[in-house]
Amino acid sequence: MPLTGIHVVELGGSVAAPYATEILADLGAHVVKVEKPDGGDDARGWGPPFWHGASSAFQVLNRNKYSVTVDLKDPGELARLRNYIAAQADVVIQNMRPGIVDRIGLGAEALRRRKPALIYCNLGAFGAHGPERMKPGYDPLMQAFGGIMSVTGENDRPPVRVGTSIIDMGTGLWCVVGILAALNRRSASGEGSTIDSSLYETALAWMANPAASYAASGEVPTRHGSGMPMIVPYQAFPASDGYMVVASPTDTMFYKLAEVLGHPEWRDDPRFAHNPERVAQRGVLVPLIESVMRTQPREHWRARLEAVGVPCAVLQTVDEVLAHPQTQALGILQPVPGLDMTQIGLPLSFDGQRPTVRLRPPRVGEHTDLILNSYSKDEP
Repeated sequence: MPLTGIHVVELGGSVAAPYATEILADLGAHVVKVEKPDGGDDARGWGPPFWHGASSAFQVLNRNKYSVTVDLKDPGELARLRNYIAAQADVVIQNMRPGIVDRIGLGAEALRRRKPALIYCNLGAFGAHGPERMKPGYDPLMQAFGGIMSVTGENDRPPVRVGTSIIDMGTGLWCVVGILAALNRRSASGEGSTIDSSLYETALAWMANPAASYAASGEVPTRHGSGMPMIVPYQAFPASDGYMVVASPTDTMFYKLAEVLGHPEWRDDPRFAHNPERVAQRGVLVPLIESVMRTQPREHWRARLEAVGVPCAVLQTVDEVLAHPQTQALGILQPVPGLDMTQIGLPLSFDGQRPTVRLRPPRVGEHTDLILNSYSKDEP
């Protein structure tokens, strides 16, 4: 495993930090999840549905980890945790409320003073600076505040959030990128790092294209449903038995689409000749395509579009996705040892081998004695 021998301590919970540490754990790191004695990570209770004693959300974010409980109000338990970090940890990642880790002596400054080689990652809400830096935050708040909701959904409908926790999980990914970069630098210099990332910065990063569009045009981007503001046609269309997405980002692909739909004359129509004209005529062209595609089922259009090289995909539900032969062929659905549980594994393979699920998600404090009992409650 690529990260065998790397020890990671997770302080916090919910989604963002656990997703980051799960990636590191899947890659072979020894991850210790620090939980509160009374109930553990709040995400354990985020249900229904519950799955083998905890919420499905918790279970899918916390495989391959060890759980210890620490009373953060108890000086002796805090000292024992600090001693463990000083002796064993290569990486600490935290997403606790702003100010807490520094107040209890688990912040980057205190821990790195004792262990300069430590890599410490702060995963915050709004970032390390600015007037909002001390506020807490959650995924939907950042989808709203970061502008993502302003470009998601239909213009004549209420705001909607992206259906997955894209900000939380995206921030976890950025933290993994930072941690891996810091580990690489430490291998050369021996020095640790303090990394800062946040939900708001992730939301801003995902808004790079709309921000560039605004800078270039001076026009505030709006919502286009399943479509894109700069390419037409490039969206979901209704067939007779459901929706499918058709992507024609080039003139050649559009001309092929027009042929399949039985309207080769669209190629010579000046309104549709090139993408800028098609974008300007979105309100004309999209209904024309819809009126044709409604006449046949999805499979009819999929077969004909794929035959001429026009990218398309049917809109699948979760059960359809999991049962699809492509999903099955990838081996990304992995059994969890000791439980009747299958999870989506890491979307990476190394030399053709995908990292496996080695440990089931832990029970609250299951490994406290195993991991912490040998460390003193007094600091050196």
